[in-house]
Amino acid sequence: MNVFRELSEVPSSFGPSVVAIGKFDGVHSGHRAVIDRARVDAASLGARVVAVTFDRNPLAYLRPELCPEELVGVDQKLRLLAQAGVDATLMLHFDEDLATVAAEDFVAQILVEALGAVAVLVGSDFRFGHLGRGTPELLRASGKHHGFGVQVIDDVRAIDAGRRVSSTWIREALSEGDVETASRLLGRRHAVSGEVVHGQKRGRELGFPTANLATDLNGFVPAEGVYAGWLVDHGAGGTARRVASADRSVRYPAAISIGTNPTFGDVVVRQVEAYVLDETDLDLYGHEVSVEFVSHIRGMVTFDGIEPLIAQMSDDVERVRAQL
Repeated sequence: MNVFRELSEVPSSFGPSVVAIGKFDGVHSGHRAVIDRARVDAASLGARVVAVTFDRNPLAYLRPELCPEELVGVDQKLRLLAQAGVDATLMLHFDEDLATVAAEDFVAQILVEALGAVAVLVGSDFRFGHLGRGTPELLRASGKHHGFGVQVIDDVRAIDAGRRVSSTWIREALSEGDVETASRLLGRRHAVSGEVVHGQKRGRELGFPTANLATDLNGFVPAEGVYAGWLVDHGAGGTARRVASADRSVRYPAAISIGTNPTFGDVVVRQVEAYVLDETDLDLYGHEVSVEFVSHIRGMVTFDGIEPLIAQMSDDVERVRAQL
């Protein structure tokens, strides 16, 4: 997948393209409904599938006090868009310049001049341009003027609850440790990614050496507790390019812990660490890894001494093994 971070990076005469526009936070089932429709249209029109998105939630600039934590980082978003079948992504930097672009200019400069759009697809709640004045109705009118079609894709909704699939719903599930529901809404396992760094090596002392992720990891961290999941090793000296390359990855079953190690009380920031089952000599320091969550095993508790903790960790590992 090609990635453009500036309009100037888009080659001249780039089109024709079928453009899907959105924040794509999580690239969840609702987002992929838009992308899947774009892929079908692109096949019939002989065009590329292009995602237009942003390097952060626009609220992070416009109303930071209202901005929710994002489900995925930029690198994760690009990898997920590539996996969804997007041919190119225009990752716009959301700042004052972009925030003040009039909706009509957004259409003319980005969709028409840069991308050569022949079709544009958006979700029903899509807004764009200065003060969010751009609506699907305005986009349709612009399309008639510039010669591209517009499709507004209906929300994907749960049959039982009638609730639409959204990043908000997924964040709520993850905040409760309900990674199973989050995975269903995402259409994949939720994951965080980052570099493996040195920790206090307490897990090794207890017989369960863990890979500790740096605190500046990518992705929404679920509630504290112990989870069954997978550690995916993307290799040493990891970069965004390497993280996006699934063909070089190695997967390991893992018991995942999120918390501050309350038994010892000497960790002040929540730590994500993963014990690779039956591996005691695996050296992952400096590697980029992803940690995928399959199921919640238990909450985080404080133990009265080392022996009860080790016994519980042994039980956790067996429960994780059974889940995977």
